[in-house]
Amino acid sequence: MINKDIRLGKGLGKIKFGLTQDEVEELIGEPEEVEESDEDDEFEHQAWNYWEEGYSLYFDKEDDYRLSCIETANREVQLWDERIFEMSQEQVKQLFADHDIVDPEEEEMEGGETRISYERHMIDLYFDEDQLIAVNFGVYIDDNLEVKWPEK
Repeated sequence: MINKDIRLGKGLGKIKFGLTQDEVEELIGEPEEVEESDEDDEFEHQAWNYWEEGYSLYFDKEDDYRLSCIETANREVQLWDERIFEMSQEQVKQLFADHDIVDPEEEEMEGGETRISYERHMIDLYFDEDQLIAVNFGVYIDDNLEVKWPEK
């Protein structure tokens, strides 16, 4: 269905951050499920779930419901031409280091997973034991917390 290359700060293949919901639907079709954020969520958003493909696309109300974040568990996804779902935590950290992205934050989650975050690059990688189970990545935000939409 879609090119599976994560492009940090930009999107996934041809799905670019900043697209409207109509533009996304035109590109990849209707989602299987649309979730509205809970009232106690910090940001109001809609999540479009494509369960079959293993993607969730997030549209923030604050950004006029433009695409700002993608979460995926699709094992075919690649980053820098590497299939990261086939790598261990150490191999993933080495891959980032090879691209001069170092000093990740690591956190043990309540469910026992480990989250490795590269905050400046807006990407979180979730591992269960040593197995990558999900990647969440979003549009870049500058030091003034302004969204840096990629060029169309």
